[in-house]
Amino acid sequence: MQKYDVIIIGAGASGLMCAMQAGQRGRKVLVLDHGDEPGKKILMAGGGRCNFTNYSVSSDHYISANPHFCKSALSRFTQWDFLDLVQRHGIAFHERSHGQLFCDDSSRQILDLLLNECRQAGVELAMRASVSKVEQSPGKGFSLQSRNRHLQTESLVVATGGLSIPSAGASAFGYRLAEQFKIKVQPTSAGLVPLTWQPPDKAKFSLLAGIAQLCSVNNSTQSFTENLLFTHRGLSGPVILQISNYWQPGEPLQINLLPEIDLCSWLKQRQGSDSNKQVKTVLQELLPKRLLAAFLPEALLVLTMRQLMDKEVTEIVDTLQAWQLIPNGSEGYRTAEVTRGGVDCQEISSKTFAAREVPGLYFIGEVLDVHGWLGGYNLQWAWSSGWCAGQVV
Repeated sequence: MQKYDVIIIGAGASGLMCAMQAGQRGRKVLVLDHGDEPGKKILMAGGGRCNFTNYSVSSDHYISANPHFCKSALSRFTQWDFLDLVQRHGIAFHERSHGQLFCDDSSRQILDLLLNECRQAGVELAMRASVSKVEQSPGKGFSLQSRNRHLQTESLVVATGGLSIPSAGASAFGYRLAEQFKIKVQPTSAGLVPLTWQPPDKAKFSLLAGIAQLCSVNNSTQSFTENLLFTHRGLSGPVILQISNYWQPGEPLQINLLPEIDLCSWLKQRQGSDSNKQVKTVLQELLPKRLLAAFLPEALLVLTMRQLMDKEVTEIVDTLQAWQLIPNGSEGYRTAEVTRGGVDCQEISSKTFAAREVPGLYFIGEVLDVHGWLGGYNLQWAWSSGWCAGQVV
C-alpha cells in the first residue's frame, strides 16, 4: 500500500493547479489520469494559443444552479494572480476582443508552466492510470486501486472534468464517484456548442456555409453580439456558442443580422439617394449576395429602391433583423467546449471545495455545476477552484 497526503484524479487545468499548490505546502501529492498525456484540453484551448483568462472576470460570467458558489474562489485567486504566474514564467501574451488573453506562441507554454511548477513542488504524475475502485478507509481517508497499485490518501481530489470533447479523454467518472458517495449531480448537457438546423432550414440555409456575420442573438434570458458562422449542419461562431449556454431545446432564438444599424431609417435614406438602384445592389453593401438570396425573395430583391413600399421595407427589416429560428439541437459533447450541470454545488464548500458530508473528498473544475462564458472564463474557474482546494488538502 503506497501512502500519499493528497491524490488528485485528473491531470487537467484544475488538477495540476491544485497539485502544485498542495506540493508547495509540503504535501506528498500524486496525480492520476487515465489518458496518455496531461492537459489535453489545455493544448486544444484557444485554437492552440490557449485563451487562459480574461481581463474582466466576475460571477456574472458563470452559470450554476447555485449562482453565488463561484464568488469566493474567483475573489481569492483572480485573473491577476494567474497573470502574475504567466509573467513570472516569461510567457508572452496578447489581448483579443472582450478582454480575452491568449499566448503569443502556444498553449504548450501554459501546460509547461503547470508541469514545471508541479515538478518543483515534488508532485508525482502517473499517466495511463485509470482508477478502478475508490473506498473510504476505516477512520480517515480513502483507498484506491489504480492499475496494479494499491493507494492510500488522506485527501482525495476529483478533477476529472465533464463530458465535453471525448477525444481529449472526457468521461463521467467524476459524476459516478459523486453518486457513489451520495452526492447529488445536476443534469448535464453540452455547453458552448454549435447548434444544428431543422431539416427545412438545412435545405434553405446550408448553402451559406462559410459565411461569417456580426449578429446579435437572444433568447428569453440572454443576448450576445459577436460573429455568427453559417455551417453545413447549422450555426456556430462565438455568438452561437455563447447563447448555447442558455438555450433550451425547443426554444426559439431571435437573430439580428445587422445589429449596428437602424435598417429601416437606412433604407428610407437610400430610397432618396439611390432611387434607381435595385434593392439587392443596395443591400449588398451590408450583407453577402448569397445570404440575401437565401433570406429575401428574388421578386423583392430586383425592385428598385423607388418601387419599395412601406410594407416591403418592413418585410426586409423583419427578415434581416428579427429572424426567428428554432434549432433542431446541438452538436453535442463531441464539439462542446464545456459541460452544463455537474456535481451539485450545494453539497460542496465554496471555500475549500470539500464535500460537506464526506470528509477528505474534494471536487474542483468542470466536474462541478459551474460553467462559464466563452473567453477564458472556464480556465479561470479551473485555476481559481484548483488553487483554493490546494490551500487546504
